[in-house]
Amino acid sequence: MNNKYDVVIIGGGPAGLTAGIYTSRDKLKSLIINKGIIGGNINNAESIDNYPGFPEGVNGSELAELMHQQAKKYGLESMIAEATAIDIEGEDKVIKTASGDFVARAVIIAGGSEKVKLDIPGEKEFTGRGVSYCTTCDGPFFRDKRVVVIGGGNSAIYEALHLAKFASNISIIHRRDRLRATAILQDKARAETKIEFILNTIVKAIEGKDFVQKLLLKNVKTGEQSTLETDGVFISIGLKPNTDYLKDLLPLDKQGHIITDKHMSTKIAGIFAAGDIRSGSIRQITTAAGDGTIAAISAKKFIDGE
Repeated sequence: MNNKYDVVIIGGGPAGLTAGIYTSRDKLKSLIINKGIIGGNINNAESIDNYPGFPEGVNGSELAELMHQQAKKYGLESMIAEATAIDIEGEDKVIKTASGDFVARAVIIAGGSEKVKLDIPGEKEFTGRGVSYCTTCDGPFFRDKRVVVIGGGNSAIYEALHLAKFASNISIIHRRDRLRATAILQDKARAETKIEFILNTIVKAIEGKDFVQKLLLKNVKTGEQSTLETDGVFISIGLKPNTDYLKDLLPLDKQGHIITDKHMSTKIAGIFAAGDIRSGSIRQITTAAGDGTIAAISAKKFIDGE
């Protein structure tokens, strides 16, 4: 693989894939570098029912693959690797990865976010042994088992609904007295007989022997502590941007998101950001695609010297 490109896109979610469609259609030699499966977090969505053009909804993995196929049709290249740094060498941007360095005239950072950890006793010890952050990856291992989903937002409810295909019982634990998920998702969850809700509650510890066996819970209003037996724990309490490697390069907001202008430009000419990783993003697939479009058009103008 030639390591010199017009545009290197870091991140293969909706923002990155959309950017890749646009840059490739404009005949710019383009590469997507993605550290995991193409599509990013949308692969965890069993059904996306708010993306235009799919009135019956669409599976997240299917949508990601359709986007990828469309971009590849125009010549987009892709590889699995993790970007660890971006160096500026004159007019070139050098993207460093464990698989080698890649040189670009313009860079679009669309690396999205990763799941926030609870940081409680037992979480790290039982990761892969009952603790998971991905129902699409691990849900089938819990067929006819009791599982817990921790979180109250859209992603947590998506995960609980997906788990209902496999598990015998799903408990959704949320620290507040009401869920943050959209009304339509809440309605779907409440209509699923396998799902129950434990509100005003936090998980203090995850316990077990070889695998997860129980959770130590605390009611945040009464202070009462209790235990809940379970075979698995799926943690979905939020996302943090994948920007640790950019802290010394670009201005970030307090949460670590990249600060851009309306053209998706950062403070460094030729480096753009799009999607969930950008400060001010509302973390929707439609807006991520819009960001990717703007970033790609801005990258083309930059390369053309406009």
